[in-house]
Amino acid sequence: MSSPATTPLIIRASEERDITAIAAIYGHHVRHGFGSFEEVPPDAAEMARRRGDILAKDFPYLVAELDGRVVGYAYASAYRPRIAYRFSVEDSIYVSHDAPRKGVGRALLESLMARCAALGYRQMVAVIGDTQNTGSIALHATLGFRVVGTLPSIGFKHGRWVDSVFMQRPLGSGDSTLPNQQPKPD
Repeated sequence: MSSPATTPLIIRASEERDITAIAAIYGHHVRHGFGSFEEVPPDAAEMARRRGDILAKDFPYLVAELDGRVVGYAYASAYRPRIAYRFSVEDSIYVSHDAPRKGVGRALLESLMARCAALGYRQMVAVIGDTQNTGSIALHATLGFRVVGTLPSIGFKHGRWVDSVFMQRPLGSGDSTLPNQQPKPD
């Protein structure tokens, strides 16, 4: 007996039509987890505004689609606003609570890293909420990130103190060569 066929996981650029699913995925993590330090889930209009801000700065914003349904999303953003950080990005990845262990997070992060490297970024930073978020920490470690620091008890959510774990990974040639592009003017 064979198992029912499913369509392959598709990683693609996000579209306006994905906002409702993105807001639902993020809302679940806000309400039930520590991956985000927000405590009130933003509505779809706010998530659309945030997505627009990311895209306006030419950062990738991706979704994972499985069987015609958005089951995760990821985007890159500026690590910090100062000009010296212009070759560094921060990743954000959220997977639907009902799609664990299907390779969604890995596929999103691999695609995000490749797109950021192609854009000329040299370092990617992950700021992971909660040292107990072993799934996200393991995912990043599997893809070459290393822990570079922890901020203990930096947040307070759901009645307890929460750490932030910083992980970092070079993209492309990392810091082994000088960048050959100039920063975009503001």
